[in-house]
Amino acid sequence: MSAAPAPEFLKLLNEYQPLLQRVARLYCPDADDRQDLYQEMVLQLWRAWPRYEVRADTKVSTWLYRVALNVAITDLRRRTRAPVPDRLGAAAPPDLPAPPPDGPDADDLAQLYRAIGQLSNVERAFVLLYLEERTYEEMADILGITQNNVRVKMHRVQDKLRHLLTQLA
Repeated sequence: MSAAPAPEFLKLLNEYQPLLQRVARLYCPDADDRQDLYQEMVLQLWRAWPRYEVRADTKVSTWLYRVALNVAITDLRRRTRAPVPDRLGAAAPPDLPAPPPDGPDADDLAQLYRAIGQLSNVERAFVLLYLEERTYEEMADILGITQNNVRVKMHRVQDKLRHLLTQLA
C-alpha cells in the first residue's frame, strides 16, 4: 500500500462521499460518532483499495457499499457491547432533545430516523439501499443473497417500518 492514496481512489471517495455520510448517519445518531465512523470507513476503503479488482459484472458502488456497511455494523456492535459513558455526566438534564436536521420536514425526518434506529443492523442496510434506489439485483450483490430473498426481506422490513412509524406517530 502506498503512503498517499491513488488519484483514482480520491476521485471515488469524492464521488461517493454523500453515500458514506448517509451510511454513517443511519448507524450513528451522534455527530461525533458519525464523523469517527466515516473516517473508519474511509480508512478501510483505502486499505482495501489495492485489492479491489474492476469487474464488468459489478459496480464499484457495490464494493463500496459492502465495505461501508460492514464497517458500520462492526462499529455498531462494538459500541453496543461497551457503551461509552455519557459525555455530559451526572449534571446533564434527562432526555435532552436532539437538534432537528435542517430542512422543511425536520420532524418527519427525525421520526423516520428514530424508527430506522429500532431496526436490526441488516434491516437498516435494506432501508439504506432502498432509499438509495438500488435495484433488487444490486441489493442482492451487495448483501450476498438472492434477488428473491431480497424481495421477501424488503417486504418484511417495509411492513415493520410502517408499523414502527404508526407507533411513533
